Amino acid sequence: MKKRTLAAVALLGIVMATGAMMFVPAAFAQDEDNGDEAVTGGVTTGEGLRVLGLGIGAGLAVGIAGFGTGTAQAGVGAGGTGAIAEKPELLINVLILFAIPETIVIFGMVIAFILMGNI
Repeated sequence: MKKRTLAAVALLGIVMATGAMMFVPAAFAQDEDNGDEAVTGGVTTGEGLRVLGLGIGAGLAVGIAGFGTGTAQAGVGAGGTGAIAEKPELLINVLILFAIPETIVIFGMVIAFILMGNI
C-alpha cells in the first residue's frame, strides 16, 4: 500500500473512532448499584445493543460525512486558489463552491441527531 493511501485509511479510522466515541457514552449509561445486583431498569440486552448500534451509527454518520467533506474541500480549495490567482473576480464563485461540500456534514449531523433522538 502506498504511504498516502495508508495515511488516508488511518485518518479515516481515527475520524470514525472519534465520531463514534462522541455519541456512544449515552449507550453505556447505567443506574447505580444497589448492593449485590446492578439495577438494569428493565433494559434487556437487545435494547442495550440497539442503543449501542444507534450511538455507533450516529458517530459514523458524522465521521464519514466529515471525511467526505474534507476530501471534497481539498480539491475545491486547490482548484479555487489557482482560479483566484488567475482571475480575482472569481472569488465569490469559489467561495460558493467551497461552501457546497459543507452541506454533507450538516446532513451527517442531522442524521446523527435523528438517531440520537431514538435512543
